[in-house]
Amino acid sequence: MSVVGFDIGNDNCVIAVVKQRGVDILLNDESKRETPTVVCFGEKQRFLGSAGAASALMHPKSTISQVKRLIGRKFSDPDVQNDLKMFPVETSEGPDGGILIHLKYLKETHTFTPVQILAMLFAHLKTITEKDLGTSVSDCVIGIPSYFTDLQRRAYLNAASIVGLRPLRLIHDCTATGLGYGIYKTDFPSLAPIHVAFIDIGHCDTQVSIAAFQAGKMKILSHAFDRSLGGRDFDEVLFTHFVAKFREQYSIDVYSSAKACTRLRAACEKLKKVLSANSEAPLSIECLMDEKDVKGNIKREEFENLASGLFERICIPCNKALADAGLTVEKINSVELVGSGSRIPAIARLLTALFKREPRRTLNASECVGRGCALQCAMLSPAFRVKEYEVQDSIPFSIGLSSDESPICAGSTDVLFPKGQSLPSVKVLTFQCRNFLHLEAFYANPNELPPWTFPKISRFTIGPFHGSHDCKMKAKVRVQLNLHGIVRIESATLIEDHVDDSATADDHHSNFEAMDVESHSETVVNDTKYTVNKKSGSPHTSADGSRKNKANRRVHVEVSESIYGGMTEDEMLKAQEKELQLTQQDETMELTKDKRNSLEAYVYEMRTKLFNTYRNFASEQEREGISRGLQETEEWLYDDGDDETLHAYSAKLEDLKQLVDPIENRYMDEEARAQATRDLLGSIVEHRMSADSLPLQNKEQIINECNKAEQWLREKMQQQDSLPKCSDPVFWSSDIKSKTEEFNLVCQRILGSKGSPISEDTQNTSNHQGRQ
Repeated sequence: MSVVGFDIGNDNCVIAVVKQRGVDILLNDESKRETPTVVCFGEKQRFLGSAGAASALMHPKSTISQVKRLIGRKFSDPDVQNDLKMFPVETSEGPDGGILIHLKYLKETHTFTPVQILAMLFAHLKTITEKDLGTSVSDCVIGIPSYFTDLQRRAYLNAASIVGLRPLRLIHDCTATGLGYGIYKTDFPSLAPIHVAFIDIGHCDTQVSIAAFQAGKMKILSHAFDRSLGGRDFDEVLFTHFVAKFREQYSIDVYSSAKACTRLRAACEKLKKVLSANSEAPLSIECLMDEKDVKGNIKREEFENLASGLFERICIPCNKALADAGLTVEKINSVELVGSGSRIPAIARLLTALFKREPRRTLNASECVGRGCALQCAMLSPAFRVKEYEVQDSIPFSIGLSSDESPICAGSTDVLFPKGQSLPSVKVLTFQCRNFLHLEAFYANPNELPPWTFPKISRFTIGPFHGSHDCKMKAKVRVQLNLHGIVRIESATLIEDHVDDSATADDHHSNFEAMDVESHSETVVNDTKYTVNKKSGSPHTSADGSRKNKANRRVHVEVSESIYGGMTEDEMLKAQEKELQLTQQDETMELTKDKRNSLEAYVYEMRTKLFNTYRNFASEQEREGISRGLQETEEWLYDDGDDETLHAYSAKLEDLKQLVDPIENRYMDEEARAQATRDLLGSIVEHRMSADSLPLQNKEQIINECNKAEQWLREKMQQQDSLPKCSDPVFWSSDIKSKTEEFNLVCQRILGSKGSPISEDTQNTSNHQGRQ
């Protein structure tokens, strides 16, 4: 069983696996620890990961990167529109308001959703993992940003499901980082907690979490974030600066060329890394566009001035995380800085001033999330034994539940799962009802959400309810906030309360009233059950305080769910079929490439062997014919055959082999024939020696067969010696092997008529016993 953790970053992915000796980061086909989050569509196949990044310049308008920014978001979102301006691919708005990506592939325009593109990345990471582990992979844990909405979390699960992965948990990035940080430490106290701030500045976002550590457990106290502040935003500052500079200095508009934009953004990213360790850095790109080479340089101080607005935003999520956790900076024992965008010196200075301590870098900035995901997968999997360690995560948004647009109270607030609610959690609500029960989950506080987030989550229909006429129907609904951070109704149960007095029995026709009629709600958090009374009296006491004798009957009720903006089952099936077709096409193209390479290698190999190794075994006419065939095939390969089908390459290779195989067979058979000759002669000698101990009649028969076999071999060898090597042999090694088998069979038959040969020791023993 596999134990795998996937960190799907905006720019790169990391695969971590748990093995007996610890957590390993897997290498991709280029032996790199990080795999680019890129999908590129060529003319006939897809290029994923590193291959996609390498092909991006050749196919800029068919290359999708940073798909993490598009998952579960609306096309009309202003942030999405800003992101799409950076991508040269063609996009449009879907029927549900989502994003559709249009790509040229196999001479047709294909339409994909961000979920399908993400599924392609999952498939590529799965292939890398299975190749390394040598086994199939299904169970995994996937890291996600804490600001992901319910829809975005479901999108990740759908993308994984399309390619056959089964996520055991979606874990927040900072939670995974904290798990990797805390599980190996043994110096945490058992009473007073140690507070650690984890600041993850990634490629496209900044996440801050405050965690409390004690011996054997970790609790996340708060999550805060800036969804649009990451390393790429600092790259964009440099990009914008040099676009303006090159427009003035070289009279070129980089924005007019998708390829030039891609190259300049890549150069700016490298420039930013150089400035992290140097006070000044040069930039030079050959033939950026219009056949012009460009050069420039920038000082760190100038870069920090250009990005001053971004630096000011760094402290905002930090202060918010502290406020939500109810802590001051003095109570923070350590600050851990991770993420690919965290290496800028100015960021470290800002955080030092804020927390009054220098941030530490004890964790691998790029791999810590993947390692934490793998550890969490090992803790959830029965395949590994991991030391007891409690991970208590929380949800960063308040979630409410309404019935016919009316909020449902849970406790003393209008929120079912408040911000900071631990994962997983279950709350049990009881309703009086008839026919159907309609519930809707929503985000209760829009101010907590990222901008432009749709507040509605999903709608549940419970029922129909079929009860007897002499009972009062109640529905007990278990609402779950699961490990993934997704709201779902785990179950619904119809409870028929048969009561003694007629006044209460007549109430079963009234519709449910979530606020007033609900007598109590039960909340189960971490397997602990709490009952919150809405009215005075116990759950078994009526409004007037009188008790009634009840006979309850519980019936499971069907629950259907409709997710706002989510994928339907039919869409999932179509996405799986589409992914299967694309995978088969990729495999066909890989086989075609392999066959073409085999044909090309065969041409060069046979040309060398024909005039060296095989020279004496081919006639002049054969050499001329083969040379002509090799030359024609080579010209075809680099002309019309440069882009052909698998069948065409196979046919060409078969035609060449029909010409070369006779010569190759002669060469190969010469050595095999010599060995077969030695084997036959050895068998003849062996049988002659064993014949001395046989009766006279059997001895003569064996000797006669040996002579016949020897005579046959001598005649054939004489005939063969009279022929040139370029002619087919008179007899092949297979003929000699058949003769050897026939000879041995005849000799065994002769020996069988007498019985098996008796050794000299056996004869002496028998004679000795006879004399006694």
